[in-house]
Amino acid sequence: MIDPLDDAPERALAWHRDGVGAALATVVETWGSAPRQVGAQLVVSGAGAMEGSVSGGCVEGAVVLEAMEALETGTPKLLEYGVSDDDAFAVGLACGGTIRILVEPIGAAMPEDMLDKLVAARATRTAARYEVNTGTWARRFEQGAGDFAKSGFRADSETFVALHNPPLRLAVVGAVHIAQALVPMARIAGFDPAIIDPRGAFGSEDRFPGETLLTDWPDEALAEWGLDARTALVLLTHDPKLDAAALHLALRSQAFYIGALGSPRTHAKRAERLAAAGFGADDIARIHGPIGLDIGARSPQEIAVSILAEMVHVLRRG
Repeated sequence: MIDPLDDAPERALAWHRDGVGAALATVVETWGSAPRQVGAQLVVSGAGAMEGSVSGGCVEGAVVLEAMEALETGTPKLLEYGVSDDDAFAVGLACGGTIRILVEPIGAAMPEDMLDKLVAARATRTAARYEVNTGTWARRFEQGAGDFAKSGFRADSETFVALHNPPLRLAVVGAVHIAQALVPMARIAGFDPAIIDPRGAFGSEDRFPGETLLTDWPDEALAEWGLDARTALVLLTHDPKLDAAALHLALRSQAFYIGALGSPRTHAKRAERLAAAGFGADDIARIHGPIGLDIGARSPQEIAVSILAEMVHVLRRG
């Protein structure tokens, strides 16, 4: 599943192929406390519908009008807006900023086949990048992030590179009360979650309506589901029989976050077992245990908040 705030390429391709027309608006540069980061996208249809966000609401209306005009002329545009302190405060910011936005009509500016390749790469969790030279309007698409770490302009100040990383995912081992609170919170935060538990009474549709439920043993489920650098793993069972093999797999993966429920004493025993299994100190140090930021959480809901906060902290701060 793709976050509704991050499905602009998919929606643009669908609207274009439906004959409605679509233009993609992308944040290409920011100064100050701009509401959305570089790479954020908004898609506008020929009928005036919109999905996504480039400013948290500050300038969306103006961008929609510019996108509609770009669809009529078939010409891309570079827009620049100053977000006032008052407008910034209205969307929860302390102060204003400036954003620069690239608007590209699909077909007339961004080629349909290039957008199709981008959407296909995103569907298969393949990193991809789209480049556009704002001086010549030459474009290029390739799979793989290469040596460019994040979206932004190259040194020439004309070539904008938009990186499209695979969507964030969360694997939760243990369909317990904490998971019931954590999964919807994580989904709101942009993660695509899956709950893994071979115990039918725990991982049931009634307890997790509409969610992805994997009923194999955790190591088997994770081996099939996959653990990559855009995936977080949370272990909530308290049961080494379920956790151990999953941990072994996770520590050999590039998962950006590994957290395990348990007291300091429980985690110390877990570390001893891992050391005996041949894992080094650096490997074991990747595990966040006890899990979650220390906010004094007690209830399952509060613990879920602390876990999600720690996941985001690791993702953004390392």
